[in-house]
Parts: sequence; structure tokens; C-alpha cells
Amino acid sequence: MSGTRPEHIAPPEVFYNAGEAHKYTNNSRVQSIQAEMTYRCLELLDLPAASTATQASHAAHQAAMRDDDDDEQDDDEQDDDEQDEQDDLRRPSFLLDIGAGSGLSGEILTEEGHQWVGMDVSGGMLEVALEREVEGDLMLADIGQGIPFRPSSFDGAISVSVLQWLCNADSTAHSPAGRLLRFFTDLFGALRKGSRAVFQFYPESDDQVTFIMTQATKAGFGGGLCVDYPNSSKKKKFYLILFAGQPIVGGKPQPIAVPQGLRDEHEQVAFEKKRADADARKKMHRGSGGKKGKGKRGLKEETKEWVLRKKELYRTRGKEGVPRDSKYTARSRKPRF
Repeated sequence: MSGTRPEHIAPPEVFYNAGEAHKYTNNSRVQSIQAEMTYRCLELLDLPAASTATQASHAAHQAAMRDDDDDEQDDDEQDDDEQDEQDDLRRPSFLLDIGAGSGLSGEILTEEGHQWVGMDVSGGMLEVALEREVEGDLMLADIGQGIPFRPSSFDGAISVSVLQWLCNADSTAHSPAGRLLRFFTDLFGALRKGSRAVFQFYPESDDQVTFIMTQATKAGFGGGLCVDYPNSSKKKKFYLILFAGQPIVGGKPQPIAVPQGLRDEHEQVAFEKKRADADARKKMHRGSGGKKGKGKRGLKEETKEWVLRKKELYRTRGKEGVPRDSKYTARSRKPRF
């Protein structure tokens, strides 16, 4: 990387103050890169599919929709639709967003149907997340001091552009090796057995990668490094994939292997097309109110559901003054003198 690395300038809670947090969050290029890396983390997380009953119901629904559709599709389009259906059949999971910041990654998790908790050491970043009304619960905490959750709380964990900060000693009391070991040990306990944690990060050197992996192995993790586009100086991305034990299926442990990184142009085009198709589906879903053929009525129903969900979220967080629910909730009011 060119220029001075942020972790060498100041501690994260100082570097990402209120002004820098707003600047970072409102940068459209940052938003695009963050979304791309979050989607990639979710793919590498390889979350379990939905139950058999859910898959059968979904298949029946898709068959009914195809019967109603008079337009014929070619083989390539059908393959794309099948891949999209497989993505839709992912089971909603409870995830930990490590270094959640202003909630850019968390928004992707919400759109993908997951529940999540975010941790960050920067109060400025979390303030921006609260202003943006992200769906996940937020915690101000230093991950180098541990993960304060009960054992087997999470189905997986993701982290974008955070891990390299733990390799820097911001004070004489900080030991990078000790902080990493404490973090990985607590994370291993907080993850469900057989689940994964995926970290996108910017290593300073090969030695730093080895150093991080050594501490993760001491904590009980298996796994390794996945590098996307290793021959590209601009698109090259590092993902550390850690396994919290082997997944058990039918009472038998399943073999696990570190996924291969994206390498050639064909894989890159396919990956970007998949992301673009997912974004288009979400925009279409939001524009139709989530109900095919419902029009404005569907949008109104979706708006009411959104308001009720937000009010319930505020109540669970202990916010005072949340209006009570009634038949007038989310209705437009007539103008009065």
C-alpha cells in the first residue's frame, strides 16, 4: 500500500473521530468497496442453507412463478436464476461484525436477512451508525481486550479492514501478541462449533500474516489465507478464513478446506455480475414494496412493517418516548388548520 498506513498515525478511536467518521461513511467509493468486500466475506463464510421444508416451499413458489411467466429463458439465464435461488435459500444467521464502524457492512448483513451485533472501539463511528439507524445492536469495545459474549453465541463472524490494527502497539501496555491471542481465544469460544470467521485485512508483510495466524492457531482455530486477484496491484485482497472446529453433519465431522481466491478475469466478471444482480433484485424488491403486483398498496404495507420494526427495535434498546402502536401507525395524516 502506498502512503502512510492509518494504524501508524493514531489509535483507531483517535483516528476515526467524529469528523473522519462522517467523511469515511459519506465517501461513495468507500461505500462501494466496503459492500464488495462484505459480500465476499459472506460468500467465504459459507453459511448453512435453509431447512428442507423451506427449500421445498421455495421451489414450489418458484415453479408457480415460472408457470405464470410467458417469456422463455435460455440455458445461461436459467443457470443464473438457479444460482440466485440458492443465494435466497441461505438460512438467516446471527453474526458478529467485528469493527462494525458506521454500519456499512451491517447494512449488507441486514439486506441478506441476517441478525447481527457490531463491535467497534471508535465512538465517532458508532455515533454515525446510530444516526443512520442501522438494524444491528452496537457495542463500544476494544476487541484486543476480548469478546464479551457467551459461548456458542454466533453462527459466524466477519470483519472488514480491522485485523491489522491489532498488530500495532498504541501504548507501552499493549502487547500485539497478547491482544491478538486474547481476541482469538474469546472469539473461538463465542462461535458455534463448526462455524467460520472471515477477516478482510491489509497485512503489512508476510511476517505479519504469519504472526496473526500463529496467534489464531494457539487459540484453537484452523484455516488459512485466501487471496483474490493475487497478480493485480489494485484489486488484490486478503481474506483470513478461520474454522472454529469441523462442522458435524449426521454425527460425522466434515472435511474442510480454505476456499481458493478469485484469479482470472472470467471469475471477476462473474463475481461482479452476481453482486450487480443482487443489488438490482433488492432495488426492485424495495420499489415494489416487497409484493409482486401490489403497486402502491404493497409499498404502503411495507412502510407500516418498517415503522413497526423500527419502533420495536427502539423499545428493545430502552429508548424512551416511542409512540404506541395503533391502527393509525404509518398512515398519512390529513392537513389541519
